[in-house]
Amino acid sequence: MEFLSEYGLFLAKAITIVIAIGFVAAILASAKRGANEEQGSIEVKKLNDQYDQYREQLRAATLEPETYKNLQKEEAKSKKQAAKDAKKEAKKKVKDSSDKGSAEKGSSESEEVTADDKPKRTFVLDFDGDVKASPVESMREEISALLTIAEAGDEVVLRLESGGGMVHSYGLAASQLDRIRKAELKLTICVDKVAASGGYMMACVGDKILAAPFALVGSIGVLAQLPNFNRLLKKHDVDMEVLTAGEYKRTLTMFGENTEKGRAKFIEELEETHDLFKHYVSDRRPTLNIAEVATGEVWYGIKAIENQLIDEIQTSDEYLQSQAKEGDVYQLSYTHKKTVAEKLGLSVEASIDRLATKWWGRANQRRFW
Repeated sequence: MEFLSEYGLFLAKAITIVIAIGFVAAILASAKRGANEEQGSIEVKKLNDQYDQYREQLRAATLEPETYKNLQKEEAKSKKQAAKDAKKEAKKKVKDSSDKGSAEKGSSESEEVTADDKPKRTFVLDFDGDVKASPVESMREEISALLTIAEAGDEVVLRLESGGGMVHSYGLAASQLDRIRKAELKLTICVDKVAASGGYMMACVGDKILAAPFALVGSIGVLAQLPNFNRLLKKHDVDMEVLTAGEYKRTLTMFGENTEKGRAKFIEELEETHDLFKHYVSDRRPTLNIAEVATGEVWYGIKAIENQLIDEIQTSDEYLQSQAKEGDVYQLSYTHKKTVAEKLGLSVEASIDRLATKWWGRANQRRFW
């Protein structure tokens, strides 16, 4: 009996060691593969197909079976005939262009005709921003991807939702959208809920801004806030020393004693940031009366259009469905490759950080509004 007990204990230890070795080996192998593999991938969804699917589901449910069947047959017949006619017309155009000049010239013209006959393409991106503008990491990859195939006449639609956040983070996000403008592609911004502060800084890059009637727009201002615990520390005989090299290395502090000089310098920096913000917006929307709207106030869509902060009252759904009737609409999304830690459920710190950021953003959105 004692032998069996000792043997069982030995077996349990052996199994534990084998599992531990296998676990470590799996982590190392996965990490090695991850280092050699791409960090993520672009997912593309054609929204035309989604709208067609909705339509078919509703027609199948609301029409009589015989009526629905006949309708499908008629549509299939019409599509077949349209494809035939289009092919015939394309051949005729190519022949006509070839007859007009040399083979080289005719080839060039036929390519131009083919390009003109291409259906309009619209690429859709989504940005649901937090205080750190975290989605910019995905958006920069999506923009890099679409710029590899986008051509003149294509359009990019950004569905934007953000109450603003860190200056440098939203500055980068706006710069990413500037890449689309520099590529001479049309950029349309759709705001269904809110584009305030840094969110509006991004929106103003667009050629056109659309907003829902009660979407919140504006907040062209700068905010900074921090608590100061110096009096509390003094009350409990706790000294706080702040050592710096450089007169303005630290202007305001949470624990040290703030001075009027430091406070004045901090306000000066806020004003400078506000000026940069105003210039950025006015450069991209020159018809805007920046002096009237750069007060930190926000407006609902139906009022924002009066101040020329936006161009039209329209939801993103309405706009994208209209685009789908004119051409092909593709939704792009960049999916990050999960790390080994995330796969094993060891990303607790990251989750806590995201949660804290999310709640901090919610608490401070009212200040942008």
